[in-house]
Amino acid sequence: MRRFIQFFCVSLMMLASTHTAEAQSMKDPCQWTYSAKSKSAHEYEICFTLNLDKGWHIWSMHVGGDGSQIVPLFSFNPNKAMQLVGATEEKGQLQSAIIEGIEGKVNYFADQVRYTQIVKAKAGTIIKGTHTYQVCSDMLCLPPKDLNFSITLE
Repeated sequence: MRRFIQFFCVSLMMLASTHTAEAQSMKDPCQWTYSAKSKSAHEYEICFTLNLDKGWHIWSMHVGGDGSQIVPLFSFNPNKAMQLVGATEEKGQLQSAIIEGIEGKVNYFADQVRYTQIVKAKAGTIIKGTHTYQVCSDMLCLPPKDLNFSITLE
């Protein structure tokens, strides 16, 4: 019996390490683009557009569920030449579902989602920061990822 338990534990550890290695070597299913568009003389809309490979989704910033999901977060580096106006907003085709293993209905986006943030600043200002996100398929969630961004207002 002891050998069976040892065999079972070793097999389980090997299986877990194989799945971790597969997730780490897998092609990133996300394609991010960044842009800024002038809304007035000193107001800009910063856009973060995410295109996802088929079969992948990203949680909504208003995910619902049991709170165990990692939602997108956009952090802007302090900059005296720039002022954030309101909160970052998400735009896309919101989907809601009950997903096994998660308590309650969750909200997410597949295919494409656009995040926008209004800022007050002058042309030539460089907006820098980091965004954190996690994407999932029906089979697994990739580890959360941090990406730095730098956008020059024109």
